[in-house]
Amino acid sequence: MSEDPTAARQARGLAREQLAAWGLEDLSMTTELLVSELMGNVVRHAKGPVQLRMLRSRTLILEVSDGSLTTPRIRRASFTDEGGRGLQLVAALSQRWGARYTPTGKCIWTEQALPTDCRQ
Repeated sequence: MSEDPTAARQARGLAREQLAAWGLEDLSMTTELLVSELMGNVVRHAKGPVQLRMLRSRTLILEVSDGSLTTPRIRRASFTDEGGRGLQLVAALSQRWGARYTPTGKCIWTEQALPTDCRQ
């Protein structure tokens, strides 16, 4: 996946397709917002290569990896700030989230609960 500004749109489309294949369309809106925020952060603050991965287990796991070693942190944006709320949104929409280092950079991951009738 590219680190170009259109990467978030491409990633949202891929996520939507995979959710449909899994019968998890109800998670599309939240997942697309998470993908947009995480991909947007990569485009603005990190460097490639960029990878999006989704895993369906007891939860829906979304991972966005990049080539940067910069640890993401939640900022406290002031009322007049235009940005700085992305990770606050990620934390609010996710059951859990975090970051881990990889041999080539870092991975930011989120977990979302599956609908009751879709749990394994």
